[in-house]
Amino acid sequence: MALDILIIDDEDDIRDLIAGILDDEGFETRQAHDADSGLNEIARRRPSLVFLDIWMQGSRLDGLQLLDVFQSQHPDMPVVMISGHGNVETAVSAIRRGAYDYIEKPFKIDRLLHVTQRAMEATRLRTEVAELKERSASKSADMVGGSPSLQQVRGLIDKSAPTNSRIFIAGPSGAGKGLVARLIHQRSPRNDSPFVEINASLYAPDEVSVVLFGRESRDKSGLLQVEVGALERAHGGTLYLSEVTTLPAQVQTALLRTLVENRFNRVGGAQAVPIDVRIISSSSQNVSGLTETGEFRSDLFHRLAIVPVQLVPLKERREDIPPLVSVFIEQICRMHNLQRMVIGEDAIAVLQAQDWPGNARQLRNSIERLLILMKDQQPEDGVITASMLPSDIGEVLPTVGDTDASAHLMSLPLRDAREVFERQYLLAQIERFGGNISKTAEFVGMERSALHRKIKSLGL
Repeated sequence: MALDILIIDDEDDIRDLIAGILDDEGFETRQAHDADSGLNEIARRRPSLVFLDIWMQGSRLDGLQLLDVFQSQHPDMPVVMISGHGNVETAVSAIRRGAYDYIEKPFKIDRLLHVTQRAMEATRLRTEVAELKERSASKSADMVGGSPSLQQVRGLIDKSAPTNSRIFIAGPSGAGKGLVARLIHQRSPRNDSPFVEINASLYAPDEVSVVLFGRESRDKSGLLQVEVGALERAHGGTLYLSEVTTLPAQVQTALLRTLVENRFNRVGGAQAVPIDVRIISSSSQNVSGLTETGEFRSDLFHRLAIVPVQLVPLKERREDIPPLVSVFIEQICRMHNLQRMVIGEDAIAVLQAQDWPGNARQLRNSIERLLILMKDQQPEDGVITASMLPSDIGEVLPTVGDTDASAHLMSLPLRDAREVFERQYLLAQIERFGGNISKTAEFVGMERSALHRKIKSLGL
């Protein structure tokens, strides 16, 4: 996607020269001739980069004063100063005040393009670092597992990612909706542009509009103050709108209008902001039920769900648990600088027997807690068995017993598991009745002689 560059200079030929060079390189350019027109252009939509002349005749603010405004309102927006002969020192001073770099008149094309590419690359890297900080270390770079349902999701990602179609991801909490959204963005033509994620459920109803659309206001001096929202920050890239069904009714209406017109108004703003954004949305709620009751607009849902993607809960794809556990162990050990351990087959069987209502997120949290608790008591062979699992996991089924503390019913064939269960059950009942075989036989529903034979066969 073309990156948006604003050129602010009072000389028409300078603006046209810079714009022509950048246009030929595939950039999208806009022009302004003074401070006020420049502020208006930024209010219309914040650019990816600004070229700003230091001295502008007839302008209410000179370049340095305007730079201060930019640093106050948009500190992460790169600004390259345009300096003429005799004001290079001023340009260097501007860098100390926050400008990214400067170029001198007359321009050298190579210098202009080099500064542009470096500024864009710095912005891209800063954005990626911010995304990495926001992104939980628990998230893997790809979807893990080979279940049929996961393969179907992979197919949808491969088909839809190269397009600009809006995608709606349905699935329970913790199932990986955010990961799917990132994969779609990474495999799309927009992968070099911003990926902006907001969770609508985390904001109060009166905050969501500002978070999504931004806000305009004027200070005491009348200077326009612009607060950029998620839609504008995602220009050229992808906006992932998580838990979209929690949006208030008025925000749903405004979002629908944005999808129809490809433009929006900031809160308190009168001028429409044009945007080019791909929207991926998701919800863990029953969307059909919400549209039927009118809590979520059906016309908005149909525009968001051009390509619907359904994620199933982890309990419906238990075969994906072993590879997920392996990936989580590698991530967690690396993150906490822990010695690498392995989950034994019997422990894996127990994990697969769980329903995991929190899905992959809950599984990862349980593995992280287990590894941290095992830090000072690691088994010599590095294998975590079922008996070592925390009680809230390991109590799914009984262990085999003290004679083989590392074994677990889930790891045994049916015949062996039945024998283990019968042994533990009868031992518990005999102890319960103080060793009285007659009372035990009466309670368990067996003849006394049959119980004696069973006790003998089990070696009790």
